[in-house]
Amino acid sequence: MKKESKKHKHAKKQEKKEKYVRPSWDEYFMEVARAIAKRATCDRGRSGCVIARNKQLLVTGYVGSPVGLPHCDDVGHLMKKVIHDDDSVSQHCMRTVHAEQNAICQAAKLGVSIDGATLYCKMTPCRVCAMLIINSGIKRVVCEKKYHGGEESEQMFREAGVKIEFFTDNLEEYDNM
Repeated sequence: MKKESKKHKHAKKQEKKEKYVRPSWDEYFMEVARAIAKRATCDRGRSGCVIARNKQLLVTGYVGSPVGLPHCDDVGHLMKKVIHDDDSVSQHCMRTVHAEQNAICQAAKLGVSIDGATLYCKMTPCRVCAMLIINSGIKRVVCEKKYHGGEESEQMFREAGVKIEFFTDNLEEYDNM
C-alpha cells in the first residue's frame, strides 16, 4: 500500500473545511452594533446603533444616561408607567437616551452628515427615535428584531419613505413591562 504524501493529506483536510463566507454589509454593520451595545449602561435594553453610508461606518451610539448623569447600572432604573392608545400600561426606564438618539447626537457633535444613510439597531425604533431618524435624512433602517410597540414607527417610516427591514420577525420583550 502506497503512503499518502503530506501535500495530499493537507489537500484532503482543506476539502473537508467549509469555505469561509464573508458577512454581507448588513450582517457586518449589525455585528458592529452588537459590539457597541456592550457599552450600554441600562441592563433592561443593552442596545447599540450604527449609522453607515456607502459601506462606511459613520457614527455609533449605545443606550446610556446623558453625559454627567448617573447610569442605571450604578443607581438603578428610573421606571415610569406609560399609558398607550389602547389603555394598556407598560413600564419603561426613562433614565437613558436610546442608542439611535445617541448615534444621531454623535453625528451632530462631530459634524457628520447622515443624510441618505442606513441605521442599524437592535429593534424597531420607538416613536421619538423614528421621528429623529426621518428628520435626519436616514433612508433605511435595519433592525435585528421587532419591538412590541413598534407598529406606529413602522407606519411613520412607510409614510416618510424610509425603508425598514428586519433580520427576524422575533419580538423583543422586557421583564417588568
